[in-house]
Amino acid sequence: MNIGVLGTGMTGQTIGSKLVQLGHEVILGSRDEANPAAVAWAKDQGQHALYGTFMNAAAFGEIVFNCTLGSASLEALQQAGEENLRDKILIDTSNPLDRSTDTWTLTVCNTDSLGEQIQRAFPETKVVKTLNTVNANVMVDPAKLLEKTHIFVSGNDIEAKATVVRILRDWFGWREIIDLGNIATARSVEMYVLLWHTLRNAISSQRFNIKVVTS
Repeated sequence: MNIGVLGTGMTGQTIGSKLVQLGHEVILGSRDEANPAAVAWAKDQGQHALYGTFMNAAAFGEIVFNCTLGSASLEALQQAGEENLRDKILIDTSNPLDRSTDTWTLTVCNTDSLGEQIQRAFPETKVVKTLNTVNANVMVDPAKLLEKTHIFVSGNDIEAKATVVRILRDWFGWREIIDLGNIATARSVEMYVLLWHTLRNAISSQRFNIKVVTS
């Protein structure tokens, strides 16, 4: 499958590398056509790994991953082009974080979410929020954790969410997946990132996750 990954940071490169390992053709997209991080990544990953602009990646991908910084996501998606995202699944892993100080804050919360903003800006795109509650290397390899934990999906399109659930299960190895509901439920998982940050500092590890236990 041809897949576009928007963003050249740790999340974009980690997801892109996993997809290449699985045999997919992947373009890592950035603002600049020859972003040094993307060029180096593609050279390291081999013939199935390509690089280009956000527009190149979105046009190329049958499915598109948004792995950009939340503060830049809407601008990046605008550069990708509405016509290149139309009728496609957009897997949104971003968080609306302001990390300009040691105390992280959210740029949107409570009555809105970045996931909802993206869906409103691109109404013909099937936005599915997921993977934003774990560190990048856990996203593609939950077996790094000692126990099975949970990952979540939010989105308005039932068929798109079912496809993403299969991707999470069959490509990345997630076994415990909870469908939270429509895209408005992205508010809850985006707000969780503040607790994630606090926990990371408290337990001195980036490899942890939520496990939902019921009676």
